[in-house]
Amino acid sequence: MTQALAYALGILVLVIGIGISVALHELGHMIPAKRFGVKVPEYFIGFGPRVWSTRRGETEYGVKWIWLGGYVKLVGMIPPARADRPDKPGSQVADARADALAEIGPGEEHRAFYRLSVPRKLVVMAGGILTNLVLGIVLLAIALGGIGAPGSTTTLKSISTCLTADVESDAPCGQSDPASPAAVAGLQAGDEIRSWDGARTSSWKDVQSAIAASGTRSVPVVVERDGAEVTLTVTAVEVQRKVRDSQGNPVLDADGNPTTTARPYVGITPTYGAVPMPVGELPSTIGQAVTGTLKAIVTLPVGLYHAVSAGLGHEERSATGVIGLVGVGRIAGEVSSAGTGADTGSIPLSLRVAQMLMLLGSLNLALFAFNLIPLLPLDGGHVAGALWEGARRRWALAHGRPDPGPVDTARLLPVGQVVFGVLIVMTVILVWVDLVAPITG
Repeated sequence: MTQALAYALGILVLVIGIGISVALHELGHMIPAKRFGVKVPEYFIGFGPRVWSTRRGETEYGVKWIWLGGYVKLVGMIPPARADRPDKPGSQVADARADALAEIGPGEEHRAFYRLSVPRKLVVMAGGILTNLVLGIVLLAIALGGIGAPGSTTTLKSISTCLTADVESDAPCGQSDPASPAAVAGLQAGDEIRSWDGARTSSWKDVQSAIAASGTRSVPVVVERDGAEVTLTVTAVEVQRKVRDSQGNPVLDADGNPTTTARPYVGITPTYGAVPMPVGELPSTIGQAVTGTLKAIVTLPVGLYHAVSAGLGHEERSATGVIGLVGVGRIAGEVSSAGTGADTGSIPLSLRVAQMLMLLGSLNLALFAFNLIPLLPLDGGHVAGALWEGARRRWALAHGRPDPGPVDTARLLPVGQVVFGVLIVMTVILVWVDLVAPITG
């Protein structure tokens, strides 16, 4: 497969993944709404002209051309105007209210969304948000725990054939250089180390720890080779190796010379691939991803400022900053095409699948966090409205006052239009920044 084809395939997988995520989000709204008796005339993925649709019962299901979201049409989202606060004839609020109530037929008044109790409204409106949260967690768990994150595996990539004066250099072997311990023991590229001196090795870190613990003793090493387990005897030798810091840089002494230490040396190099994360580490890792996403939403204005500044050339684009649709598409293409073309085999397919799942999982967490914003037309705005309605009713009940009724969301339509306009402007800005100052590295 060519790099261009693999790049396009990555973008296609991303689009399909986003479409499925949106579809499940809307199901999170529709399923409880129908269970509670609300009339649902439409369920669509996308906006604009219809591509395809079919009717099942009272609901039309379909796909539209512009895949920037989706929607479920719930009848009666806006309640009738209060008698003491009538709408101005011909106003935007009056027209929106009329449209919302138009599909409520005779005898169907009880099926309007506004008639639901506050708890049921919260279930319906939070259903989509929680669906994205669960989907994001599941995708990250599969990617990290089921497939693995990038790292060194217990499968050997190469074997040093000799023991040179500087074991950390790539100098070729000389005639007088002795064979390496790995070569003497008969280790081969492709061997998967199962145990070292009786200690099971499920990660490359386990192998390193076992080598350090066994020192220069002759120890049994079990490897899997061609589907069968083979036991070898390995005797490491002690060599001087440079001490390095957490970034991998040599630690220098007072005279500026590299500091060295004696360590056991075998002469093996691991393959790069997907390393499954221990189950016990998944909750904290995924928890950090969720909290990091929430923090990014809270600091979104700051992130947009830095993105625009990078687009104007005033600063470098941050790899952890806000990113738009073009940038996400570029990442998907690069993930899918890595290891193709001239670099075939350098990035295992399993690792590319895991990274794509992580990307889709992160996008679902972003949808979850973004929809928590308590402003219409976002789901968080409807959740906030339901919470305010419940608080209002409790206060009235506690003070012996009549039920104030449902919150009149029609009054907030102008606010919703402003928010929608801001979202469009933000989308355009991020597309521009992704084009002129793409995230690299």
